[in-house]
Amino acid sequence: MLASQVADVEAFAVAVTKKTGQSAYKSVIIARKDSGIARTADLKGRTFAFVDPTSASGHLFPKSGLLQAGYDPEAFFGRVIFSGSHDASILAVANKKVDAAAVADRILASAVAKGQVKQDELEIVWSSNPIPESPMVWRKDLDPALKARIAKALANVKDLPWGDQGVLNGFQPTNDAAYNVVRDTAKVLKLDLRSMK
Repeated sequence: MLASQVADVEAFAVAVTKKTGQSAYKSVIIARKDSGIARTADLKGRTFAFVDPTSASGHLFPKSGLLQAGYDPEAFFGRVIFSGSHDASILAVANKKVDAAAVADRILASAVAKGQVKQDELEIVWSSNPIPESPMVWRKDLDPALKARIAKALANVKDLPWGDQGVLNGFQPTNDAAYNVVRDTAKVLKLDLRSMK
């Protein structure tokens, strides 16, 4: 979104991995099942971990979701920390360092798969709408014939390691409108995207 504002680019493709089969993920708020937290209202007065001020799933989307539900995070929680990473937030909940935390669902699933935390000890008390993965972008003024060749080439790229998300299953087309959910979240939070560099 910031790139589209300052560099005149547009989104055109987004990666899909074999593990998820999706081009989006969700933000979730987790708590331990033995914490007595089963729904958003139960978070009142509790200790809470966000990931980083600029993290979509670890801060912006859950903060917006809380505000839209009528809970101001500034006054709602007893104490708030920024853990620095999704993994740190997950472990902070598992080890009872905080009562709840906001994390990306796919990173939580990875921590469970690696045996870092036990799924049956954790509760998801809130979930966001789908958040689109980071897109591939090109200059809007790029030659249309070159755009077509690039899109065709990416459509044939598969079966490569794709960071912490597993194996790439290809790219699917996208556009700037797919990221309106992020723009809407920024509006709820009254954020200037340019200030988030």
